[in-house]
Amino acid sequence: MPRQQLRLAGPRPTEIQASLTELRRQMKIPVGYPDEVVADAKRAIAAVELPDADETAIEFLTIDPPESKDLDQALHIERRGSGYRVRYAIADVAAFVAPGSPLDEEAHRRGVTLYAPDGNTRLYPPELSEGAASLLPGELRPALVWTMDVDETGEGTDVHVRKARVRSRKKLDYGGVQHALDDGSADEVLRLLREVGILRQQREARRGGVSLQLPEQEVMTAPDGYELSYRAPFPVEGWNAQISLMTGMAAAELMLEGEVGILRTVPAADPARLERFRHTAKALGVLWPKDTPYPAFVRTLDANVPRQAALLAAAAGVMRGSGYTAFDRHAPSHAEHAALASTYAHTTAPLRRLVDRYVGETCIALSEGRKVPGWVATELPELPDVMELADRRASQYEAGIVSAVEAALLEGSVGKTFEAVVIEVDRDGAAGSVELRDPAVTARCDGPGLPLGETVTVRCTLADVLKRQVRFALA
Repeated sequence: MPRQQLRLAGPRPTEIQASLTELRRQMKIPVGYPDEVVADAKRAIAAVELPDADETAIEFLTIDPPESKDLDQALHIERRGSGYRVRYAIADVAAFVAPGSPLDEEAHRRGVTLYAPDGNTRLYPPELSEGAASLLPGELRPALVWTMDVDETGEGTDVHVRKARVRSRKKLDYGGVQHALDDGSADEVLRLLREVGILRQQREARRGGVSLQLPEQEVMTAPDGYELSYRAPFPVEGWNAQISLMTGMAAAELMLEGEVGILRTVPAADPARLERFRHTAKALGVLWPKDTPYPAFVRTLDANVPRQAALLAAAAGVMRGSGYTAFDRHAPSHAEHAALASTYAHTTAPLRRLVDRYVGETCIALSEGRKVPGWVATELPELPDVMELADRRASQYEAGIVSAVEAALLEGSVGKTFEAVVIEVDRDGAAGSVELRDPAVTARCDGPGLPLGETVTVRCTLADVLKRQVRFALA
């Protein structure tokens, strides 16, 4: 799907800013950091000790959005016999954050980094998250280095993790990497990333895992206002994600063997939801052979085809109930991430997510054959609640931001009609959700009789920037 950019100039940026400020006030999103937290970060940066182990000879690189400065992961891949050796360096946040310190307590209050077009609310102060702990190119940094050997089928054959000093060589972005791979100018590491990424995607398919490739609706700043767009992920984003997933799976396996840790879990799809999804496919006229499992069927759907895009949107509701499961001395009975068809743990984004620091320290201790640090074991039982609250707040915040910009785009269009695709219909059929292609807006729509998956004409009935509300009705 092509990227669509719509600039909001004139008075609207001011209205959006006011709406986002009010959103932060209502949700109690912090602005800035207490003085003692900033002071603690500066003390930690001045006193940090680098690990004795030295991996600076490895030519790590990072791949992130071009504007990113909080670089959690750095990658290196080389051929090893008929397979590969993958090294994944993860920022060592624990080297800077002392248990019970002002930094630690503030991180627990926040849980995750929150992103907004007018400024991000970081998990840690920028002196740390965008500076001393970030794996910026040319800088010596403490890191957790995962070394994973992978055979020619993409199966991991050996895993080891240790703390080491690293120095990333390059900061790359997804668009540039994809272009280099497509035109043949990419270097060996990037070509191997594609090879290993595809192998891991094939393994995911064989396991019965499923990844929904939905276009993302995102808000960005522009020279004269804001931009709202749909962005289809680059293929390299999926390949890079597979390296992160492989690391998370290795972390989960290590913790399950050690009978202590915290997993990211998703229960199996509820049979009633699966049956409803099958009825939705039938209603949309999308053929789903009875002998084709749900994951395999979803992988055949194309978000660029309206009916299939509507079905993909419905697929997002099939597997619900994601959460975190902490355990100590006894492995949990329900440990699987059903969407991945594997066990899994968050461990590769410690600058942006609190739980990853705990997973990393747990894995380091288990890998070295010693007890998990007391501060980790003490906090593990509380982390699921902390993270689930933080994740809910992040989802609400992101939705509020998008809604404010959508309302600004349509503020002068109340009463006007647009073409849209019906992507969801409520059970009673009286309302649902529609997706406009131009402008890039997704909103609620009153029916009745909304035809799921069809292109329809809708009339804008409400566009309130300060309330962050948009509404349509079937024309």
